[in-house]
Amino acid sequence: RGGLAERLCRLQNRERSAISFWRHQCLSNDKIPSDKSGVLIVRILEIFEECTIQVAICQQLEQSPATLSPEDAVINAEEPILKVLFTRETAAHLKSRPQDVIHIYPPWQKLLLQNAGVPVIMNTYFSQKVLRSEHSEAREKTYGLTKMLIRKNIISLAQTFRLDDVDDKLHQESSDNQVPCAPQTHNNGDSKQHPSAVSAVNDSLLEMVESQGAVGWREVQVQVVIQRVYCLPAREGHRSHTQGNKPLLSNGGMSCRLCLLVQDAYGMFSEVQLQSLSSTDDVEQYCRRWEGKSCCLAGMKILQRTTRGRALGLFSLIDSLWPPVVPVKVPGQSQDSEMMTTNLPPPSFCYILTVQSGEIHVEVDEEEQISNLYQPPAVHGLKEILRTDGCNKRCSFWAQVLYLRLQTKHSVPIDQREMLLFVTDSTLQNVVHGIPKVVAVSVTASCVLSMEIMEALSAGSQLVFFKDALWGNGRIICVERTVLLLQKPLLCSAAGADLSELTGPVRLDELDSTTQASSICALRGTVVGVNESTAFSWPTCNRCGNAKLEVCPQDRELLYCNQCSEVVTTPVLKMQLEVFLSCPSRSQSTVKVKVWHEIRATLFVLLTMLLFLQTYEVQSVLGKEVGLLNCYVHSITSHPNCVVLEEIVLL
Repeated sequence: RGGLAERLCRLQNRERSAISFWRHQCLSNDKIPSDKSGVLIVRILEIFEECTIQVAICQQLEQSPATLSPEDAVINAEEPILKVLFTRETAAHLKSRPQDVIHIYPPWQKLLLQNAGVPVIMNTYFSQKVLRSEHSEAREKTYGLTKMLIRKNIISLAQTFRLDDVDDKLHQESSDNQVPCAPQTHNNGDSKQHPSAVSAVNDSLLEMVESQGAVGWREVQVQVVIQRVYCLPAREGHRSHTQGNKPLLSNGGMSCRLCLLVQDAYGMFSEVQLQSLSSTDDVEQYCRRWEGKSCCLAGMKILQRTTRGRALGLFSLIDSLWPPVVPVKVPGQSQDSEMMTTNLPPPSFCYILTVQSGEIHVEVDEEEQISNLYQPPAVHGLKEILRTDGCNKRCSFWAQVLYLRLQTKHSVPIDQREMLLFVTDSTLQNVVHGIPKVVAVSVTASCVLSMEIMEALSAGSQLVFFKDALWGNGRIICVERTVLLLQKPLLCSAAGADLSELTGPVRLDELDSTTQASSICALRGTVVGVNESTAFSWPTCNRCGNAKLEVCPQDRELLYCNQCSEVVTTPVLKMQLEVFLSCPSRSQSTVKVKVWHEIRATLFVLLTMLLFLQTYEVQSVLGKEVGLLNCYVHSITSHPNCVVLEEIVLL
């Protein structure tokens, strides 16, 4: 507070307020201000744009009477030609054209440059276009319907700093760098018919932003390398929860946007948000086709300039790709063999780009070799990741999914709930002690999952490649820009990690004093009690798992499933029982386990078992030894000292 930046901000705010107030007064009075002292009157001869500033070559006019029309004004031959600078905002307000007469009010300033015969007029915020004759007004109405073509001079940084690189000189010819500004109004057919209209190619994202401005560029291309391809959810995206053998989560109704994280030759990153995808399954093919390839961007506009503090997730991904693996160019320095690779400060800001409708957007040369600037995901074993220090670091690994569970927080909508994937790999299964054999990976609602992934997980245990997950505070989280694939990418660096597949049966950690809530473990003990009040059983459909079966209208001795619209002849009997165990590993705790059982039987056997359960003696199960049960840990409390678990079936 109180620094130069804050003082400058206040000054700019006061300046904008003064300009807005002055323009409002001019519109209210509907006339040119009467005070003509110090007013500079110029006629525009030529207009072009350079570094986002509109430059007008003008001739100064004599101080004319108020009744004199601009067409009758006398040109003063003794006055030199003036070069008048207008900011983007002032130029948009004036909408000037050649032969227009402009009144520039104080405090304008004249700058005399050495070795230049044309004075430069600056600080032209208080400017007004003069329209006096009927001819001028008619011309203004006619021209107002069309967008004038304005020449833009693209000035490269190498040319500004007079660098001597031969390769740069080849791209600095003025004939190549001067391109006409395309009109704003054109149809999609025109842009598709003339892809060669985009001519100039640059290698600096920052230079394009500075020279073309926030409204976007259409006339030039910038060449970048695609580092990552992923999807971001759209606002209307949602997930649905279904029962039975159908996918637990479905992205069929999710609307998501294909995005690219690109990097230019100077090491600068940008996130490019492309079109919406109808199917999230397309992400994997785009990853395989585009990642690591060079591409040219055109028809982009700036959606946002974001910083590290505003987009921690984006910058955690950028940090995983920093520093560059090959030397990058340094603005303002000679581009020779001394280009820097180490001690480079990580990027502090990033531009979010999006496409403009009806333009040539991304041109990827899929036949081209992988760029040297590309950094494939570094794959590590889970044991190595768990031993990594730090917070909010991206990691990639290949793991077997053993169990998935949707978080059941009733206060949170289903489409915003997290999902837990319990995974393991050979590096964890071979550990004797100290590191868990199974790790929980939290998948947030912002992580876009393809239908292929969800259907595969619903069918059974799968090997899944987790690309760019987030590791920190002892948790692995799949967030925005994390991609889950069933196939390992063609390019990835293993960094000496043990990525061998599991050969034997999967082992879980047994329940002990180190077990935490929301984890899975193996349990053994002795039954010491049964909660009879919570014991119940119910028949379900053997096809879809529907638990709401009805009596068949045609035959009341049969059951009927509304979801399948068929008679259920061999229902599945599900039984739930809460038992209390005595466990040697937690001798001081009360261990309560919710046990599930499924029995497939005919309807006759089912009715017989239901009658049997009504007269079932609890004493017959007390003292029974329980073998290794796979359980999910719901909660662990110290007052009272209690562990609540639920029996689960691994995928």
